[in-house]
Amino acid sequence: MDTQEYLKSLVAAARTAQKEFEKYPQEVVDKAVKAIGKVIYDNAVELAHMAVDETRMGNYESKIEKCRNKSKSVWWRMKDKKSRGIIERDVETGIMKVAKPIGVIGCIAPTTNPVITLMHNSMCSLKCGNAIIICPHPRARKVGVRTTELMIGELDKLGMPKNLIQIIPEPTVELSAGLMSVVDLCICTGGPGMVKAAYSSGRPAYGVGQGNVQVLVDRDVDLNEVAKMAITGRIFDNGVLCTCEQNLICPREKADEMIAAMKANGAYYIDNEADAEKLRNSCFPDGMLNKNWPGASVQKMAELAGLEGVPADAKVILSCTKGYAHDDVLAKEKLFPVMALFLYDTWEECMEIARANLEMEGIGHSVVIHSNTDAHIEAVPEVINVSRYAVNQVGGTALGGAMDNGLNPTTTLGCGTWGNNAISENLWFYHLMNVSRISYKVPTMYVPTDEEIWAD
Repeated sequence: MDTQEYLKSLVAAARTAQKEFEKYPQEVVDKAVKAIGKVIYDNAVELAHMAVDETRMGNYESKIEKCRNKSKSVWWRMKDKKSRGIIERDVETGIMKVAKPIGVIGCIAPTTNPVITLMHNSMCSLKCGNAIIICPHPRARKVGVRTTELMIGELDKLGMPKNLIQIIPEPTVELSAGLMSVVDLCICTGGPGMVKAAYSSGRPAYGVGQGNVQVLVDRDVDLNEVAKMAITGRIFDNGVLCTCEQNLICPREKADEMIAAMKANGAYYIDNEADAEKLRNSCFPDGMLNKNWPGASVQKMAELAGLEGVPADAKVILSCTKGYAHDDVLAKEKLFPVMALFLYDTWEECMEIARANLEMEGIGHSVVIHSNTDAHIEAVPEVINVSRYAVNQVGGTALGGAMDNGLNPTTTLGCGTWGNNAISENLWFYHLMNVSRISYKVPTMYVPTDEEIWAD
């Protein structure tokens, strides 16, 4: 069977399952959604170990935490939310909204999140009455298959239609590209090339832009608390997440205090240009990412870069810089626990450094702002175009949605048109439904005169 025939057979099976599943009421749909989230929560340890062992990225503890926290936050936010049939009645406008499935969803998953991306997209798809076909990353094939088997097993226990969730067990670039062109909508969470292919597939698609989270540090915050949060986010899963803190931008006169706080919380600081250059040349040779670096530990990075004197218990490397944006390659996104330090004199300069770094790489994604001055916080969106601004939070774990903020819990973070994406928010279940509108005439609706409409 050739590629197109194989993909068409998967879609045909998915359509049969979906046509049956879309008849089910909200409570039955929600049982299925809850079940596939709970099975990932219950098997977090096994799946985390499989993911790290197969991909050689990240660490067990962070991946266990991701499986558990993301599964429970996704279900908690979905619980009791209407996604089938009539979902809203607006008496004032006479509009009634009716949710309808899209049909068959495609999921192209990354190697960095080989478990929770499958779970999240499956939960969102089923929540809206869809079927889903998953194409895992080739370097995360085994854990992808295991994750899908667990979810299918729970659906079988509930008597759900067969083939509601399917996976391509031997993924290839050709199959990934082919899947995009045969499903009704594709969610592509991967590199820029894959996302571009999704948008060029001729089918509706949701993709993600590149991350490069800037951390803006104001003068009125506790630098020790900032250091704790920045390091927590930077080292989560060995720094492979797009939400991880990248660059620390702090007041020039507080540089020594900021560096001391970072050191006290586990950072190794590179204070000389010679070692900083070793770091640059190793992680970004000729300005391009060294594929041996993503997800590496501090000790491994020190070995690769030839850095001496890095303590065995160091959590993160913080490096001095020789300029920002195109003047220093360390201003780019780093998928490993390295942070670059930038200094400013005015808040306007702080925002400009962040803006320039993002214009070079990561525009549209996210920033973290540590400040207690509302005027400063609210000035940032006027200068920097990103889809999320996390205030006094850990970017690595908060930007993708958390139990203590209002962002949608997701694994796919839209970056708006700035990042060549269709959405500028966290992908959520309502992005995977069609909404029809029933319009009633409203006899009591006020109709102004032409004079009123055009009056000053």
